[in-house]
Amino acid sequence: MSQDPKTGVFFYGILLIVKESPTMRKIERQMNTAIRERRNWAGSNTTVMINENNNKAKVYLHGNLIAEVCDEFVAIFDGGWQSVTTKSRLNALLDEFRPHVGVVQRNFDWFIVVRNKYFPFISGSLV
Repeated sequence: MSQDPKTGVFFYGILLIVKESPTMRKIERQMNTAIRERRNWAGSNTTVMINENNNKAKVYLHGNLIAEVCDEFVAIFDGGWQSVTTKSRLNALLDEFRPHVGVVQRNFDWFIVVRNKYFPFISGSLV
């Protein structure tokens, strides 16, 4: 595996992995800000809800739970849809709160990547 120093793109055989997007979507920046500031927020198809009892942030995409964020862990879910948008929201969140972790797709299957080690994606995984 090699990395292009200009773009940060990893090349692994024919598999192309982009870990950090140089242009995170505006909605994803707003989502991360709401989580970081622990405030409720909704924009377009994405919602952040804060539980005031335990300070845990829950992130929803189209009403489906895709992440729970607290100080101790981040739990990631596919919300029943392994879509490009779900993966994008998860990776934006992980880039900020768990920068050594990402979600990638290979041959239609999702994987969690932790420091260049691949694990099958299981909805509800704690990272």
